[in-house]
Amino acid sequence: MLYNLQTRIMQLLAASLTIGGAVPAFGEDAPPSVVLSSRLTGDVNGVVRGAAGTGVRVLTNLDVVAVVDLGTLLAWRGARVKLHVLDNRGGDPNGLAGTLQGVDNIEVGRNRTKLYQAWIEQDLFGGKAALLLGLADLNADFYQDDSAGVLLAPAFGIGSELAATGPNGPSIFPSTALTARLRVTLGAHGYVKGAVVDAKSGVLGDPGGVDWRMREGALLIGEAGWTGHGKVAVGYWRYTKRQEDIRLIGANGLPAKAVSEGAYLLIDQPVTSSTARGPAISLFARIGLSDGATTPFRGGWQFGTLVGKVFPSRPNSQFSIGINRGQLSERYRANSADAQFTLSHGETGVEATYSDQVTPYLRLQPDLQYVVHPSGNPAARDAIIVGLRIVFIGSKMISR
Repeated sequence: MLYNLQTRIMQLLAASLTIGGAVPAFGEDAPPSVVLSSRLTGDVNGVVRGAAGTGVRVLTNLDVVAVVDLGTLLAWRGARVKLHVLDNRGGDPNGLAGTLQGVDNIEVGRNRTKLYQAWIEQDLFGGKAALLLGLADLNADFYQDDSAGVLLAPAFGIGSELAATGPNGPSIFPSTALTARLRVTLGAHGYVKGAVVDAKSGVLGDPGGVDWRMREGALLIGEAGWTGHGKVAVGYWRYTKRQEDIRLIGANGLPAKAVSEGAYLLIDQPVTSSTARGPAISLFARIGLSDGATTPFRGGWQFGTLVGKVFPSRPNSQFSIGINRGQLSERYRANSADAQFTLSHGETGVEATYSDQVTPYLRLQPDLQYVVHPSGNPAARDAIIVGLRIVFIGSKMISR
């Protein structure tokens, strides 16, 4: 088994570095028409103490992406296309840690290769707006704090109260859905954007593929924000079809239907700028709420800090520490109480990580997580996870 895993890692590394090598330089008279990039992420998670056991689990995530500028390629001004193939392999560290929110943002329930994103985006009104159509990652546009991006726990990517919604999860990793998204710039720093997203995620490579008919309805989401000095944003989401209630039963003996909706507020604020003498420091904070009837989570919050250029001699070094909390809904806790199993009000995780670009193509990131009351179980041992993320990056630019 170990030999097969090592072989798989070497195959993925070879695929990643195929796109690697020196990046050609282009003058203003020959901008690139196509940008090819690959990113191979390998995570080694040691669950030192978990609610369900201890052990080591290895995960790999391979992204191969092509971004095509249709303006330089076909004289189609203001249009671009993105194709993104994703391959995930490895074990199940959260099976040992026993958390509800997860401990690694590249962990998947089923190993597979898939077409993760495929969309076209067109600038409108001289670039003041942009319309995107296709299979797209919702979290790339909504509910995003850039300063939280280096942390590995999934709760720092998108709030658990939204991530746990829909028939099989919204249009986020590891499966996207059909999306129509419009973004409009307001003045120098303001923006509003909204999207209509198929409620059922699924892409080529998933069982059933893409739900072209949108039979499960849609997820509607909107966000407004200001990005002058840092970022402040507020968002709201709602499903067009009522979702199954996690507790109440209808007259027909089936789960009752309830409105699934929520809102969030986020702040991403730089405190200092990087100088020859000191690092760049930013703070982030988010809070989200949901209906509490259709998911295990009534809401949650995350906050933390990102320190860039930790060491003057290491310009790409970063240190981040964050705390996240998933607040369990009363209906979810009542279900457990019916089974004579008492849950606390939520699950809290603390993460500290250091990331450094060792070479132009290699980044290393040791990581430490501590989870209090995994899955909200006050009787469970707090989980401790020690990890190492290894990232290989390659890219090429092709001009017409």
